[in-house]
Amino acid sequence: MTWADRVSPTVRAIPPSGIRRFFDIVAETKGVISLGVGEPDFITPWHIRESCVYGLQKGYTAYTSNYGLLELRQEIVKNCSAAYGVDYDPRKEALVTVGVSEALDLAMRAILSPGDEVLVPEPSYVSYKACVALAGGVPVTVATKMADGFRVTVDQLEALVTPRTKALLIGYPNNPTGAIMTKTELEAIAAFAVKYDLIVIADEIYASLTYEGTHTCFAALPGMRDRTILLNGFSKAYAMTGWRIGYALSNADFIGAMTKIHQYTMLCAPITAQVAAIEALRHGQCSMLKMAEEYNRRRRLMIEGFKTIGLDCFEPQGAFYIFPSVKQTGLRSLAFAEELLKAEKVALVPGDAFGESGEGFVRCSYASSTANLSEALTRIGRFVKKYL
Repeated sequence: MTWADRVSPTVRAIPPSGIRRFFDIVAETKGVISLGVGEPDFITPWHIRESCVYGLQKGYTAYTSNYGLLELRQEIVKNCSAAYGVDYDPRKEALVTVGVSEALDLAMRAILSPGDEVLVPEPSYVSYKACVALAGGVPVTVATKMADGFRVTVDQLEALVTPRTKALLIGYPNNPTGAIMTKTELEAIAAFAVKYDLIVIADEIYASLTYEGTHTCFAALPGMRDRTILLNGFSKAYAMTGWRIGYALSNADFIGAMTKIHQYTMLCAPITAQVAAIEALRHGQCSMLKMAEEYNRRRRLMIEGFKTIGLDCFEPQGAFYIFPSVKQTGLRSLAFAEELLKAEKVALVPGDAFGESGEGFVRCSYASSTANLSEALTRIGRFVKKYL
C-alpha cells in the first residue's frame, strides 16, 4: 500500500481545480495575457487599506469573537436590510468567514448527513460539488443551457429531486456564465423549495455586479429567509480578494451550527481584514459603483469582440465573465484553451472545469485592462480563423 492509497477515497475522487491548473501554466510562461483569473484587477481602494493600517497602529491584532466583530456584523445586516429589505439579528444570525469559500464549506458540513443529495445547477463554480462531497453529501448536477440563458428551471429540478434531496445550491449572478435570474424565475424556485422542504444555499458574491435589471436576494423572497443560507462577501465588489472576508446570514440554528464548526477549525477571520470590511460597507459604495461601471464597459467590449470573431456567445448580465461557445471550431474546451495558450499566449479556462455542461465553452474574465482585453480579442480572432 502506498501513501497515496491511505488518502481519503473522497478526497482522491475529487479532481484538482481546472482553474488552478491554468494559473500554474500562466505563472511559468512569459508574455501571456490571462483572462482566466476571477479576480478584480483593481487595487483595494485606499481608504479601505488605510483603515487596516490604522487598525494595526492601534494594536488590533487579537482574536475576535468566533462570529466576527459585532460592529462588522451590525454593518452587514444593516446593509442587507437597506438593499433587500430582509433583516437578521447580528448577534445570532450572522457569521463572518474567511471568504465565501469557507462559508460554503461550513454550510454544507452544518446541514448534510452522509448520502444527502444537493441539487447543483451547472455550469457552476468549481468548489460547489467538491464542498458537497467533502461534507459527505452527493452532488446532483442540473445541466443548464445557453438557449435558456443558463438559468435553471423548475422542470429541470423536478426531474432530479428524490426523497434524499436535502438542499439546493444556486449562484446568481453566475460564475462562469454571467447569467442572472429574474425575480419571477426565483419565485418559482422558491415555491419548489417549499414543496420539497429544501434548504437553499444562495451564493450571491456577485450581487453588486448586476448590469441588466436588479439583483433579487433569494432570502428576501416570501418565506425564504429562514430556509436560505445567504452567502456573500467583499472579494469581488470591493476588490478585496486577498483579504479573505465573507459572511453567512440565516436563522440562528443554521448559523449556530456553522459557527460551531468554524470555532474548531478557523476560529475567526483576521481582525485587520474585518476592520477593513467595516470601512468598505460604511464608505466604499462610491468606489464599488465606479468599478462596476468599468466592468460593464469591458463587458460590452467583450460581447462585441466575440461577435466580430464569429463565436456564438451568451450575453452575460452579471459578474465579470463571458462564456463563449467554441463548438464551431471543432475543438473541445480543453484543446481550445491549450492550443490558444500555445499559439497566441492567451489564457482562458476550459468550460468543462465548471461541469460537464460547460463542455464546448471557455470562460474569459474581463477583470483586466481594456488594452489587455483588446489585444486578447485580436489574438483569439487570429487563432479562431484557422478553424472557421
